Amino acid sequence: MKGTGIEEILNRRIASPVPLGSYPSSDVTFLLKDLSAVTLERGTAEREEAIQSGTHYSEMLPVEYQPTEQYIELFHETLQQSAEKVALAVAVVSEMIVAQRKPNCVLVSLARAGTPIGVLIKRYIAERYGRDLPHYSISIIRGKGIDENAILYMLQQHGLDADLQFIDGWTGKGAIRQVLIEACNSLDKKYGIRLNDDLAVLADPGNCSGTFGTREDYLIPSACLNSTVSGLMSRTVLRDDLIGPEEFHGAKFYKDWLDTDLSNVFIEAICPYFPSVTEEALKIADEMLKSPPEITWAGLRDIKSIQETFGIADINLVKPGVGETTRVLLRRVPWKILVDTMDNPNLRHILLLAEDRGVPVEVFPGLTYSCCGIIKPLKGESE
Repeated sequence: MKGTGIEEILNRRIASPVPLGSYPSSDVTFLLKDLSAVTLERGTAEREEAIQSGTHYSEMLPVEYQPTEQYIELFHETLQQSAEKVALAVAVVSEMIVAQRKPNCVLVSLARAGTPIGVLIKRYIAERYGRDLPHYSISIIRGKGIDENAILYMLQQHGLDADLQFIDGWTGKGAIRQVLIEACNSLDKKYGIRLNDDLAVLADPGNCSGTFGTREDYLIPSACLNSTVSGLMSRTVLRDDLIGPEEFHGAKFYKDWLDTDLSNVFIEAICPYFPSVTEEALKIADEMLKSPPEITWAGLRDIKSIQETFGIADINLVKPGVGETTRVLLRRVPWKILVDTMDNPNLRHILLLAEDRGVPVEVFPGLTYSCCGIIKPLKGESE
């Protein structure tokens, strides 16, 4: 480790975190600047045009989709049906983290889809092993990287040898995993600190993670909703006019929606299943640790095939997997939805949302994923 790098980490002045989000403070600390007073939202069509014209997605926010009553019912129904399945995936990932990481492990969720998963992992490890691991939620942005101040803050708090375990909800193409790998390499070159770039996820349909609960592309109920299942936090924001050199990346805390918040409902529905899934989780985790699953990035082959079939030049307009397709329908301008089969039980909410927004759904045989959302190209790459 470079001496000057250590000194810079220890001496870097970084703003202290402020209380944010609707989770109990014992569950997570958000390392984010509060931008709640700033108007950042743009309408879906205006935002889509801005993104496809070169404005970075992290410089503005979508208007948060307010789910219909029918959609909220679907969330509760899906949560009831899949709570045990989600608990098993959480338990598998948690057991792998405990087996592979040092005792000074720090859980680091990638905001915002990673946050509820990080809370569940923290709860599982505390319940099963009596270890209260620190848990933070930090920003990582495609095209801009990870929040360096957040990383340095955690190292200042927990020591330069702290074992940071990054956590997200699921994988799509693997873009965030690639950003994480690049960020860890960059930090090594800059400060001489070597972080483990392993990304723990509940579902890895993109085949790009080594620590996961399953590779099945199924609906994790937290993918159904935006802020109302993620501690009432917005997506993260990075703009030079809003974020100073000593500050964390920013986000908004939607306090006005506390009455309709489901963040803790999601957590409390899953935790009771932990004792009953532990034995099976141990077997699965043990098997994966003995024979580590191959990281093939298989999902990228799907994307290339879809790009060729539909004449889509920009890979970022293709969003694979249940989680990413849900996001396309909630906050982008969808062109069409591709599914592996129309009777896939994992797709009920996708079909409901597509119908609600008038988006055509097509069967695309042979998908690695359950489904794939295609954002409407606005510059004539396709019809």
